[in-house]
Order: sequence, then structure tokens, then C-alpha cells
Amino acid sequence: MKLSQFKFKLPESQVALEPPHRVFENEDGTVEKVYHRDECRLMVLHRKSQTIDMYEKDAEGNDTDRFMTFRNIIDYFEEGDVIMLNDTKVFPARLYGTKEKTDAKIEVFLLRELNEELRLWDVLVEPARKIRIGNKLFFEDDGPMVAEVIDNTTSRGRTLRFLYDCPHDEFKRELFALGSAPLPRYIVDRRDATPDDMENFQTIYAKNEGAVTAPASGLHFSRELMKRLEIRGVNFSFITVHCGLGCFDPIEVEDLTKHKMSSEQMKVSAEAIEIANKAKEEGHRLCSVGISTMRATESAVGTDGMLKEFDGWTNKFIFPPYEFGFSNTLITNFYHSESTMVMATAAFGGYDLVMEAYKQALNNGYQFGCYGDAMLILDD
Repeated sequence: MKLSQFKFKLPESQVALEPPHRVFENEDGTVEKVYHRDECRLMVLHRKSQTIDMYEKDAEGNDTDRFMTFRNIIDYFEEGDVIMLNDTKVFPARLYGTKEKTDAKIEVFLLRELNEELRLWDVLVEPARKIRIGNKLFFEDDGPMVAEVIDNTTSRGRTLRFLYDCPHDEFKRELFALGSAPLPRYIVDRRDATPDDMENFQTIYAKNEGAVTAPASGLHFSRELMKRLEIRGVNFSFITVHCGLGCFDPIEVEDLTKHKMSSEQMKVSAEAIEIANKAKEEGHRLCSVGISTMRATESAVGTDGMLKEFDGWTNKFIFPPYEFGFSNTLITNFYHSESTMVMATAAFGGYDLVMEAYKQALNNGYQFGCYGDAMLILDD
């Protein structure tokens, strides 16, 4: 397929800058926001019948005038079904420092630690034109955190050596204390990250640190909803994919077969495959939560249709047409025009049905992006 087939106009007003929330004014006049991550809207697509549900049903099964919320997802799962979740943990990757001598403000985006002993990190810097090998960056006016640029990696990429002499755990703690939630550029260009974002931009089941962006489709799960699913008999299988920035890279070729995805580190454990494979053998629903989870299962599935243990990297790029080997259900968000996530969604749900869903979402005020609304695609 072609890149232009995934182009649409998205109004800025439909890009979510925050999770669903309610605003309260206190007696002293201060304003407080209470976030409810499971109150985003939910749209349900049925692959085989080619139908789309947006509204809650009444007792007779007829549509009401109330849009479904993510809490309604429980109505589509039964005992024995498995929901597969990405338990990567986001770290506060965006820092701001100043360049020595000029005091120019520099954004430093941490990607990954290269060498624990030497304090070497792979980072992106902005504006990159101002940062050369040998430059030093200071992260506090009179604090001890200083970094030296020792290599160029890409046009915006640099290798930094942090000059901080202390035990590694203390260094990480101090470094992360200087950072903020790594919200996507389309959010931070319109508002600053807040302390609330470090909680909101993290799934409630996050465990294994290493992601520089959230597995966004998992952000909708609240503890209450997961408990209700558990009581219903739905099982959870946790895999780890350290989400990188590759999903945000612009695609610069019209022919999608020529686009190369950046690699992401992933791990599928024996415990995870035991839960998921048992459900598949018994004919239950296998639901991947998010494109990162789906890419991982498609990287780890064997020719027999069962998951295998996997500990490595994947650069799998999924776009139509694509024959899926494992999951038969998908939870995802509504994403930006020409993004790899839209393409993977269309590969799973069918191009025509998914693009019709996007059309209806645009017409009905759904919110897009990592803090936006959710889509459930069923194989019925």
C-alpha cells in the first residue's frame, strides 16, 4: 500500500493533551483535576460483519445516545479470554540543560544507557546544531550533574558521558529527578509536562524500566477495571517491549515496503506464553493491547501459531496486507495521519473498515493520540 492512503486531516482540537479528567474548584479558588483513565470513549469494530459500535445499548439491545467508554470493554470479554499487556516502564527521559559558556538552553532526550560504569547514554539533543563533540552541558545552576558530548550518532543523536562520581543507583536517581515525562512532541509543543504526567503517562502495571514513550493503549486500564476483568475470569499475560521513538518517525517514502522501522528491545517469557498459548488452544480471545504488543507477538509467534520465548530486538513493520499469526483481538488508540500505528491497525481490522472508523471518529469528536480515545477490534 501507499503512504498517501493513510492521510487525513486531523483538527488540533481533536488531539488529546491530557487524559480524561474532571475539573473541580476548591473553596480557596484553586482548581484541581481528577483523572479517570478508563473514561475515554470506546469504539468497537467487528471485522467479519464490517460493523462499528459507538453507543451504549439499552435493555432491548438498541443504541442509546450515550457514547461507550473504555469501561464498557468488559462486556466483550468472557472467562478464559486472555488480554496481553506490555509491562514496560517509562522513565523521565526529557531533561533541559545549558551549554557551557553560552548558557544556551538545550533539550536532552535520554534514549538508553550504553555503559553503566562509564555513565554513557545515547541521547537526542535539540537544537542539535549547537551541540558538538567536546561541549559540556550543565543540568542545574550549581548542582553536580554535568555531561560531556563524546560522539555524534545521527543528525540529532549524541553520546553523552555524565561526569558524576557516585554509586550507579544514586546517579540514576539524581538523573531521573531532573527529568520529566517523555510526552510526544505534539503535546509538549502545546503545553509543558507536569508532575501528574509521570503518573498519567505510565500504565498501572508498568514493571520493567526502559521505555521512552508509553504503550499508550494500556493507559486506559484502571485498577478497578482490571479487577472486574479478573473477577470475570479474564487472564492477563505480560510481555515487555521497551517502546522507542521509532513509531513517531515520519515515513518519507510513498512505497511502504521501503520504510525501515527502528528496533525495540522485547522479551516474551515462558510464563507469558504458557497463559497465552493455553487460551489459544482452547479457542478463547487473545487480545493484544497496543501496537507494541502486537508487533512483539508477531515477532515471537512460531509457524505452528503458538508463541515462543523471545529475548532480543524487533523492527517488524506491520501494514496491509498482513496475515496475523497469533492475536485475534486488538485494543488500540486513534493516531495521527500517516503514522505506523494507523497502518498496523488497518492491517488488523481491514483497511476499509478502519478508515471508515477513523472517518466516524473525526466526525464525532473523538480524541486522538496517546491520551486519546480507544478502539477495540473483534474477529466477529
